[in-house]
Amino acid sequence: MPAGSRRRGRALDRQCGKVCRRMNPLRRLRSGLRLLQPRQLRVRGGTCPFCGPTFLVRLRAEETGVRCLRCAASAVHLSMGWALRPFAGTIPRSDAYELSSRGPLVEWLRRHSRSLQVSEYFDDVPAGQLRDGVRCEDVQALGLPDASFDLVTHTEVFEHVPDDRRGFAELFRVLRPGGVMVFTVPLTASPGTIERARIAGGELEHLLPPTYHTDLLRGEGRVLCFRDYGLDVVERVAQAGFGQVRLLEPDPRVPWGYGRRVVTAIKERP
Repeated sequence: MPAGSRRRGRALDRQCGKVCRRMNPLRRLRSGLRLLQPRQLRVRGGTCPFCGPTFLVRLRAEETGVRCLRCAASAVHLSMGWALRPFAGTIPRSDAYELSSRGPLVEWLRRHSRSLQVSEYFDDVPAGQLRDGVRCEDVQALGLPDASFDLVTHTEVFEHVPDDRRGFAELFRVLRPGGVMVFTVPLTASPGTIERARIAGGELEHLLPPTYHTDLLRGEGRVLCFRDYGLDVVERVAQAGFGQVRLLEPDPRVPWGYGRRVVTAIKERP
């Protein structure tokens, strides 16, 4: 190929790359457009903790309808991003573990942490094996070495874990001394957590009428909620060995009042 053609080809590739990057926010937002209620649509300028100055949109008047126009971060992810800011100085030196495999939080950690391990739970894949390049892990029995990570994050996971106390204990185990866990779960104003279901004798037992969340990974189906967390989530985390457990108030930078409470906890040094 003549040199001029190669140069024109490279220039075209660069231009296509720029166009694709501009289109990516719209592509990422497309799946959220099914939430759109035109009369409830709102747009405002603001700041995203993952991508900086942006426009924030409310597709409908509920938490799931809030998105960053650039990276499609939801209200939950925006809340997580602001909660992580106090640890931003140490994240470049941190080996991180996130209990999901995609989304704006994953992409931000991939860019800013020293290393990132991600996983999902697939009930038909052995722990430690891969599906489509994603490692399968059961947080109740992680196949990961002790003291592997400096930062663990998860969003809207533990309400679906049958034995959440074992799960918190496992995350404590894989954190290094001084390591930090940051996470969200749906929280009620109740002082205590309400157990909705449990595994007894290897069988699922419903204690209350079942409730489900949409399976966002697969895009279809439902995931059982084992509990409705109350404010005692702090004590449940502390019982796993964590110190300095804090329940952060919703960050006002998440607009329209949809900021979420975030839990932070530290595996204190001996």
